[in-house]
Amino acid sequence: MKFGISTFITDQGIGPAALGRAVEDRNFDSVFIAEHTHIPVERRSPYPGGGELPDIYYRTLDPFVALSVAAAVTERLLLGTGVALVAQRDPIITAKEVASLDHVSGGRAVLGVGVGWNREEMQNHGTDPTTRGQLVNERLLALRELWTKDKAEFHGEFVDFGPVYSWPKPVQRPHPPIYVGGGRGAFPRVAEFGDAWLANSLPPEELGPQIEELRAMAGREVPVTVYGAADDPAAIEGYTRLDVERVLLYLPTKPEKETLDQLDRLAELAARFR
Repeated sequence: MKFGISTFITDQGIGPAALGRAVEDRNFDSVFIAEHTHIPVERRSPYPGGGELPDIYYRTLDPFVALSVAAAVTERLLLGTGVALVAQRDPIITAKEVASLDHVSGGRAVLGVGVGWNREEMQNHGTDPTTRGQLVNERLLALRELWTKDKAEFHGEFVDFGPVYSWPKPVQRPHPPIYVGGGRGAFPRVAEFGDAWLANSLPPEELGPQIEELRAMAGREVPVTVYGAADDPAAIEGYTRLDVERVLLYLPTKPEKETLDQLDRLAELAARFR
């Protein structure tokens, strides 16, 4: 089982260059970072974690800028979004950003995607929350066209553009892996688009039946990456029994010294299960 890190990179915590080096030096295989373009002042959507929305949600760096910085100081580390909010992203620009990250990193980009929960945030991007799932599906299809065709075009209900040129193409073929986040409602999307399921820190006893359900629906052995996992040895042992491909241990957003100390502790934990 592989181990990576999931975190929020903000303007108040460790910087992306220092974080990337530290994660790679401690033999983690990947870093996945969160995205929020902004947080509306008049937010009514409840925070899925309950209680007040943590400060880190207000202060995230752009994920592709941050991951490009990490790419420049690492050699092996996979660079993922956890998750890119595709419902809020123009697909032509997103295709360019992901392909550019893949290019400058030598083929290490991973696009983790989700539909999002903050309705007011997505509405500011012109997205209707009630149709965001269909919108995301079309944008994922459009991304694949832009990455794989010299003359790409797409005509759908939500995405519509005539033939275009878009370079660079990704280094990875046919395109960088797409990890689809979400619960059971996302399973059809995982089945159609997912190179892996990005499962939100479910305990092993709940995750196991859902993996079986997903794989039965998809008709294939969909790899599973657990996002935001706690540093709980018993849970990690359970993920090992489930043949989870990767566990992304959650790293709180702190200044550099505190972050490095926490990474040391997480690296010791991961080493026990490799």
